[in-house]
Amino acid sequence: MNLVIISLSLFLHLLAMVVWIGGIVMILSVILPVVNATLESPMKSRLMKGITERFTPLVNISILVLIVTGIVIAHHEKNFTGFLDFSNPWNAIMFLKHFFVALMVIIHFYRGLVLNPKIGRLSSQVNESQVAPSLSSQVVNLQRFSLNLIKTNLVLGLIVLLLTSISSSL
Repeated sequence: MNLVIISLSLFLHLLAMVVWIGGIVMILSVILPVVNATLESPMKSRLMKGITERFTPLVNISILVLIVTGIVIAHHEKNFTGFLDFSNPWNAIMFLKHFFVALMVIIHFYRGLVLNPKIGRLSSQVNESQVAPSLSSQVVNLQRFSLNLIKTNLVLGLIVLLLTSISSSL
């Protein structure tokens, strides 16, 4: 029974990470370049808003799956001796991995709960007034910042995958 639980937990853990990091790769390397090359500004915003509305719940579910399966995996891992116990290399690598995952989660929820709503509010003010160049530049700057946070999460995600590979080889 333990083999089934561990195998299923590992599968779901990897699947959740693939959904999250793979989605970021897809957005940054495929969707955004095509959108920027083919659509005008109002359509770009509508399409990216639609993609975000579909992708965000998948990431939220992935985060929940990562937490639950991570607890199960740690419980069954012979190298795990405690969250802040650095007596073996595996624990130290896992601590680093979870630190980077925590940063990814913070960035994800900051973008979704703080930054994107602010961009939406400012964008609607720009659309209503049509005479607010400073407001328009604020929106562009916030959108750039949001994109940079997505790129940061990609780098952090790749680091997490590297640390996972290293810990698997120990």
